Amino acid sequence: MKNRLITLISLLVAVPANAADFDHSSWNGLLDNNVAIAPDYSSSTVDYTQFQEDRDALKSYLDAMSEVSRTEFEGWSNADQLAFLINAYNAWTVELILTRYPDLTSIKELGSLTQSPWQKAFIPLLGETLSLDNIEHDIIRGSGRYNDPRIHFGVNCASIGCPALLNEAFVGSKLDQQLDRMTKGFLRDRSRNRLENGNLAVSSIFNWYGDDFEQGWRDAETLDEFFALYADSLDLSEDDIEALSDGDMDISFLEYDWRLNDSKGPGAAENSNFISPIWLIRSNPALAAGGILLVIIGSIIWVIRRRRRKASQA
Repeated sequence: MKNRLITLISLLVAVPANAADFDHSSWNGLLDNNVAIAPDYSSSTVDYTQFQEDRDALKSYLDAMSEVSRTEFEGWSNADQLAFLINAYNAWTVELILTRYPDLTSIKELGSLTQSPWQKAFIPLLGETLSLDNIEHDIIRGSGRYNDPRIHFGVNCASIGCPALLNEAFVGSKLDQQLDRMTKGFLRDRSRNRLENGNLAVSSIFNWYGDDFEQGWRDAETLDEFFALYADSLDLSEDDIEALSDGDMDISFLEYDWRLNDSKGPGAAENSNFISPIWLIRSNPALAAGGILLVIIGSIIWVIRRRRRKASQA
């Protein structure tokens, strides 16, 4: 009787640990088969044609994710939750691309004047219908639960300018190593992050989400301090690090390449730099407010001048 009681208690205690064992193996296999990644993890390309052949397997994985309840999700560790969310973002991004592939050259073609593709609510997850923005900005970034800027090198926007899509599924047990590998890989890519005449020219990701790199992760309170953590990946010398620490190194942001990260080669994306006004307002409220203010002031000046011209002609 005593042994049976001990066994029962052990099983009950084991339930929370097992709850996080969501099976990402099918997504892992799809990534392994359909993503070609550079040896240093600096970039990758995606075989969307083969993904189309494997779409049933992809949809089965997405269906399994949709079956996870909020209660079950909340019982997982933060690492397991974050791995699940990053995989969800990446897998549904691939599914979104496949809805029009091969007739597109950029994910931005799936948006409209008033709505970016990331704002489309088409993802049944955690008991809601979510958008990619909801996953990244509301749950991952907005929850205050994870506070890890390296997520920007884990989520993939299906574009050349984006950090590489990892060719394996993220899992909680090795999430820290995976995110660090992807961060280092992205910073090694000289097409997107490099020294120019003693100053840093880096991806626009660091402009759009600069605040995320200044929240004290590994004691980095500024973007300069974050870059100093990865000095080796950026090929910074001791003098460069000192200049960075002293605030003597300027940082500029490179143009983002929104062309599709297709293994068959990028097409010439039309309007590749177009950003939905609504998305701009949400992502950069201060910048958007300044732009709107300038438009209002310009309109007022135009009206005043027009009235003066009419008055002088009367």
